[in-house]
Amino acid sequence: MSGTMRAATVMEPGRVEVQTAPIPEPQDGQVRVRLEGCGVCASNLSPWKGEPWFTYPFEPGALGHEGWGRVDAIGPGVTGFAPGERVALLSGHAYAEYDTAPASAVVRLPDSLNGQPFPGEPLGCAVNIFRRSGVGAGQTVAVVGIGFLGALLTRQASQAGARVIAVARRPFAQQVARDMGAAEVIPMEDHWQIIQRVKDLTGGVGCDVVIEAVGKQWPLDLSTELVREMGRLIIAGYHQDGPRQVNMQQWNWKGLDVINAHEREERVYTEGIRRAADAVASGTLNPSSLYTHTFSLEGLGDALNATRDRPDGFLKALVRM
Repeated sequence: MSGTMRAATVMEPGRVEVQTAPIPEPQDGQVRVRLEGCGVCASNLSPWKGEPWFTYPFEPGALGHEGWGRVDAIGPGVTGFAPGERVALLSGHAYAEYDTAPASAVVRLPDSLNGQPFPGEPLGCAVNIFRRSGVGAGQTVAVVGIGFLGALLTRQASQAGARVIAVARRPFAQQVARDMGAAEVIPMEDHWQIIQRVKDLTGGVGCDVVIEAVGKQWPLDLSTELVREMGRLIIAGYHQDGPRQVNMQQWNWKGLDVINAHEREERVYTEGIRRAADAVASGTLNPSSLYTHTFSLEGLGDALNATRDRPDGFLKALVRM
């Protein structure tokens, strides 16, 4: 198949154009997917803002990595996939009508998910972070930051039998945390009042596990304060806008286990997506209410702005092709 497709191109900070680009040909070991949609990730915001280390314009479709759709073609050497099958994929140019990925980075979706959006990468990320957090029944867990990821982690922790304390900035997000099973919700306003409230809720001990899901300095500092001695601090926020400082004195004194819960191994990523697909198909995990804003490909700039500005009622943007 040859021809052209529509693809969004970030031309410079704050400006995107939908251009015509060649439909990519699947190479050895690759699968081509006709995309239905792609989620918008907070990791896109640094390129959208502009940093000295980025080169513009980006390649057509670049930054999009939360795509799903149907297999359109398979390259030489690929087995186990057939055209028409619905899949999620780990790729890097999914703000377009088509993208390719290694067959090992493509996950077949259950038929029961037909018609439902499935941004596989962030759903798999949430499942993998929760697995690494070691949360179990009877523990007290604080989730600091209730966006798409924090909401999914709150749900998984509450289902595991943990008592979840959610710390959220926006009233809308606070209600989402309650809906996802948080036993207690604390507004993310005053540093010391949050600490005191958690002490009151835990008999002065602190939380067994604290999951930081914001990606900023203050929530990271706050999370250190909330975890108990010999507790576990999980870094789930995306800290890519510059260096961070950590309070090593407190980390040492408390004897904390600190886990950077970001994955980079393709096999682990795809296993997380498979687990997420099974959880959504079974009803154990239901992210549908978290997809709050939908945009066309031509509206990618608005989707990125909404992801940055987080207007009232916003949690997760999807771009539909």
